[in-house]
Amino acid sequence: MGLGDNEQGGISRLGAPGMVSRFVGSHYGHNPEIMAMIGRGEFEAFGLPGGVLSLLYREIAGHRPGLLTKVGLGTYVDPRIDGARMNSRTPGSFAELVELAGQEWLFYPSFPIDACFIRATTADEDGNLTMEDEAGLADNLALASAVHNSGGVVIAEVKRLGMRGSLSPRAVVVPGALVDFVAVLPNQRQTAATDYSPYLAGSLRMPTQEIPPLPLDARKVICRRAAMELRRGAVANFGFGIATGIPSVLAEEGCTDDLVLSIEQGLVGGVPGTGLDSGTAVNASAFIDEGATFDLYDGGFLDVCCLSAGEVDRHGNVNVSKLGGRVVGPGGFINISQNAKKVVFCGTFTGGGLTVGLDDGRLTVVKEGRYRKFVPEVDQITFSPVEALREGRTVLYVTERAVFEFTAEGMTLREIAPGVDLEKDILAQLPWQPVIPVPPALMDERLFRSETMSLRI
Repeated sequence: MGLGDNEQGGISRLGAPGMVSRFVGSHYGHNPEIMAMIGRGEFEAFGLPGGVLSLLYREIAGHRPGLLTKVGLGTYVDPRIDGARMNSRTPGSFAELVELAGQEWLFYPSFPIDACFIRATTADEDGNLTMEDEAGLADNLALASAVHNSGGVVIAEVKRLGMRGSLSPRAVVVPGALVDFVAVLPNQRQTAATDYSPYLAGSLRMPTQEIPPLPLDARKVICRRAAMELRRGAVANFGFGIATGIPSVLAEEGCTDDLVLSIEQGLVGGVPGTGLDSGTAVNASAFIDEGATFDLYDGGFLDVCCLSAGEVDRHGNVNVSKLGGRVVGPGGFINISQNAKKVVFCGTFTGGGLTVGLDDGRLTVVKEGRYRKFVPEVDQITFSPVEALREGRTVLYVTERAVFEFTAEGMTLREIAPGVDLEKDILAQLPWQPVIPVPPALMDERLFRSETMSLRI
């Protein structure tokens, strides 16, 4: 999920004709060659929710038949829709729809894994692995267990070696009994973007004033408005993309400690990393296994999530996994959005060159984006709001000029920005007619000013 460097490293090295027959992954966005090959149909590909893959490792390790979960119902993963297929070459469906105790579930079958690559910081002569310099624990133990119990080969990359018996047993994350080979790379980088940061490793805390504020633009307006949906003490996830600017807003407003941030890779607390540091956090308060995090998410741990939206249609469906022919995959999006108590989708109203003016608490559209994000039908359903509405959960769609809510009546326009023209700037850019209360409320003028909002969570 999210592995790669946006260039030719990592899994992209497998992007040669004939090397791959089937790719079962979750988020391909940092692997341009693999992503392009899937799009061209050069091999079969399934895109599974990140939490499904993470939890499936444990089922494989325990020689259980597979994973039974509601995650993926109503999305493209559902066998009644696309069955998780990411191109036309892929046959069948990865998951099976089953009924148990009067409810619908998806069953994802186990499969043996012949080899894996994991990384750690230190290995001793017995192959015990510690992760003191790593930015997270990820799935190392679960994946190594799955491969070992499948009779496969576990290969670990580490920064350094230590003598037998020199590692604290409490620090060992993967026992040497699971490890077959160790490769030592003294100049091992912490992430694809960072050589090493003690703030990401959790060995030092960064002063919050070091977190730079966002410039005043459409993104900051969106992040500010999304932040207004947070509540003191809430557990929140901010996903990937535009919504990762929310922690900067919270830091600028002095609200960072008013809620608990959680990242699906296993970080609790702190400020999430962005770009090629995604999946990390500065000043995290806890590092836990990725699988344990998805257990929490699937069970309702998240009070609110703020996630990016690539496409939104008239049914409230959201697509982030397959956009304009680019096969990206869902990552943790489906687990997060399907189980959080409140879901806030974030994105500009149009994309590709959108320019807005922000002056004296008002917004004007200077230049419209080249393509619409609100579409008649999404290319792929990564989120469906129907089940959320049935369960009484709130689903909002926040843009720089308007806020929508999915209700029993459909997509409802709740707020518009001061300064925008309802007909020209909103309705003319929509391929469908929203439900409109008369009149829609105005978005808070503080969102559009350069000074801080004096936000109180």
